[in-house]
Order: sequence, then structure tokens, then C-alpha cells
Amino acid sequence: MKIFGIILIVIGILAMVIPSLTFPRREKIREIGPVEAVAEKKETVSLAPFLGMTAVAAGAAMVVAAVITKQR
Repeated sequence: MKIFGIILIVIGILAMVIPSLTFPRREKIREIGPVEAVAEKKETVSLAPFLGMTAVAAGAAMVVAAVITKQR
């Protein structure tokens, strides 16, 4: 549980630092026999900052819970 919490914290911090991800996508335009035309378009996915904050908070809670239960 502690490892998963740390992973959530790292992912949450990355989501807050990098607000959007851009990646290329190939799209087939035309296909005439053996010849085809392909266009490459850039897709952008926006990440909401509150998702990053939520992931950091959940990860921190998991790490704290793991530490507290280990002490008992």
C-alpha cells in the first residue's frame, strides 16, 4: 500500500506540472488500390489540475495509513 501511495504522489505531481499531453495520430485520408494517403494529426489531452491534487492527497493518505498501521 505504501508503494502504491508513492506512485500516486508521483503521478499527481506530474499531472500538475504537465497540464496537457500531445501525441501524433495517423489518419487514413484516401485509399485507391495499393496506394493510400495518410495524414498525421496532433492530438492534445488536457489534464485537470484538481485530478493531480486529488492523486497527491490520496497517495499521501495511503502512505500515512501504511506508516500508522505498521507502528501498531
